[in-house]
Amino acid sequence: MKRVQISLALALTLALAAGCTNEAAPSAKPGGTDEKTSPQAQSSPDNELFIYTVWPAYYVKEEIFQKQVGDFIKKKFPNVTIKHVAWDNPGRQYKDLIAAGTIPDIIMDDTRMNVQRYLIDNDLQYDISDLIKKYNFDTSKLNPAYMAQIKNLTPDGKIYGLPFYNNDFALFYNKDIFDKFGVDYPKDGMTYDEIYELAKKLTRVEGDVTYKGFSQNPGHYLNYNQLSLSPLSKTEDKGDMSDPNWKKLVDNMRRFYDIPANQFDTVETFASKPSIAMAVATVSDHLVKFYEENKNLNFDIASVPSLSDAPNTKYQPNVYSMYITKQSKKKDLAFQVMDALLSEEHQIELAKEGVIGPLQTDAVKAAFGKNLPQMQGKHVESIFSSQNAMPPAARNSGLVWYDVPVQGVFQPLIFKESKDSVTALRMVQEQATKAIETAKAAKSEINKAASTTK
Repeated sequence: MKRVQISLALALTLALAAGCTNEAAPSAKPGGTDEKTSPQAQSSPDNELFIYTVWPAYYVKEEIFQKQVGDFIKKKFPNVTIKHVAWDNPGRQYKDLIAAGTIPDIIMDDTRMNVQRYLIDNDLQYDISDLIKKYNFDTSKLNPAYMAQIKNLTPDGKIYGLPFYNNDFALFYNKDIFDKFGVDYPKDGMTYDEIYELAKKLTRVEGDVTYKGFSQNPGHYLNYNQLSLSPLSKTEDKGDMSDPNWKKLVDNMRRFYDIPANQFDTVETFASKPSIAMAVATVSDHLVKFYEENKNLNFDIASVPSLSDAPNTKYQPNVYSMYITKQSKKKDLAFQVMDALLSEEHQIELAKEGVIGPLQTDAVKAAFGKNLPQMQGKHVESIFSSQNAMPPAARNSGLVWYDVPVQGVFQPLIFKESKDSVTALRMVQEQATKAIETAKAAKSEINKAASTTK
């Protein structure tokens, strides 16, 4: 199951930031009482640990959560009871839990997209640095880019969580199309320049079939860009895409879609309508999706193409992390559970299921995809053959976070309106600045209203 990654409506964001204390509690809260209480009054047994999952989205299916998380915790902590609630609509969003006073002990969520606007804005964040020292947890054993994304949430480098799962990207390619046109398969470490030459050779129209040489979601490409650029100003409440490297990124991608007959549509039909030669897509969910759609698909994978000035560098982390809440009364137990989930023993088991975790020892890498029939005989080494780009540096404290819709640079501004790259970037930057100004004004009004009711 995959939830579309887009910003929620501004009103919802502001309501969440305000705590939504005036909203009625859900009529039947999962695993708990219907009685509405404050966070301070809510209690649970000492051996119960409340885990709330927003991302990975497929944890809304309880059997997947139990297979990947719950069963292992039961094995390692037989006296601990896990209460799991997955984000769902309606009734199981942050605002619902806060209104009901049922604050989780551990939250799993998207680090880049949601921590600022949901954990921090709702005052749920907790610096786990002392727990890391207390339990001698070695953060250096985890992927450094994943850890940097967590530390870069604040300029003081506080550690609010630990990475759990990176929804990383790979280059999927259809071997039958390469064979049909006598073109050599892509290899790990290739640049976009090299992939562009392949794309030109593989883009053809034969009868009713249009073979597209290359497809990649431009929004993902810009959001997790390999040059570590942020679309937000680091010092001011505004968008900022004025760095010349933004134009370099846009121009690099738009040339692929200027190839006649290679206009961008979607990467999602790679398996169901196998006429795309190469597609960059997220690994874990598409290994399952593509296989379910076409078990006879003759595909393999290679590393994501890199930019010539950032060789062997793939996307920034698309990481989902584990966070202990400030309100939890079981912080030590919560940290010990997180520690166990990041053990090599558990990371190997997750890797067998196609999950890319933050612990990337030789044993974990060797285990990747072992339980997936579609990965047998595939070039799984490509998953770990290049390094993640580091995330952008932290912004100044107190700035509004906004999920800049960078996908708008291509769709509609370039694809439909034929804007030049500089104009498209400027327009998205201006849109972001206006949205931030609107959010600040609305939040100010909310704060004024709240102060008058005290």
